[in-house]
Amino acid sequence: MSSAILAGELDAALVAEPIAEGQFEKAAAFVEELVIVAAAGHPPIGKGGFLPGAIIAFEHGCPYRKRLEGWYAARGKMPERTIELNSYHSMLGCVVARMGIALLPKSVLTTFSANTEISVHKLTTKENHVATVLIWRKGARSPKTEAFRQILCEGRGKSSARKKH
Repeated sequence: MSSAILAGELDAALVAEPIAEGQFEKAAAFVEELVIVAAAGHPPIGKGGFLPGAIIAFEHGCPYRKRLEGWYAARGKMPERTIELNSYHSMLGCVVARMGIALLPKSVLTTFSANTEISVHKLTTKENHVATVLIWRKGARSPKTEAFRQILCEGRGKSSARKKH
């Protein structure tokens, strides 16, 4: 997506951090909780050194994939195999089929009808959140991008107000 913004094919995009600071401007959009999902009945992941051999992820360069690979590396191991897919629901289908594990936003699980066929494994507080930001090419903010940025800011304000009550 970032290459499409740099090429002028997209005005802006919502992406997970980190992003290349020098090429883009950004505005905070929201923070998501990340979880590892596995097939139902899967033993605890990462506990006692157990790390599944296969991961299911988006293509190379995806921030969630990088985060999962970094999670493995921090535990002294790398996945033996990576299955690349292009949708969360495809990933969840492969998880249910016991092909591997995936790292994804917890909010995605609310749209998956087979929740009883997966197990959710929480990450540590330092690992379980990711900021999603609106990015656009440096110096190329358009009226549409600005309008979307303002809507995001208003939404964050309403969300913060709800949490205070």
